Amino acid sequence: MAAKKVKAGYADGFLIPVKRSKISAYKKIASIAAKVWKDHGALDYKECAGDDLKVPGVVSFLKPAKAKQDETVIIAWITYRSKKHRDSVNKKVMSDPRIAAVSSESVKKVFDSKRLVYGGFKIIVD
Repeated sequence: MAAKKVKAGYADGFLIPVKRSKISAYKKIASIAAKVWKDHGALDYKECAGDDLKVPGVVSFLKPAKAKQDETVIIAWITYRSKKHRDSVNKKVMSDPRIAAVSSESVKKVFDSKRLVYGGFKIIVD
């Protein structure tokens, strides 16, 4: 009997400008974060580096992220059962020593967190 898939009902979304030369370092931090969030109950965790962003006729993700010439963007999302579930997971994540180990100083070397774009979203199609 196949396991029942739990439907996601809420997502946190991120848009992060990152220097292309720092993508490898970013990936190391994101890999730790992914494990921590999933260990504490997040249903899914994705981080994607911009690749084909200059499509004629549409606004590029580079623009709202105010990406500089040497940057691309990361688009990322974490899914949860509900907003309440998200709040519970995030509380556990923020007290996890693995997140503390990825210090703000390490993050500052990879991207400017003041330029991170974030929001919580109700999932309307899954």
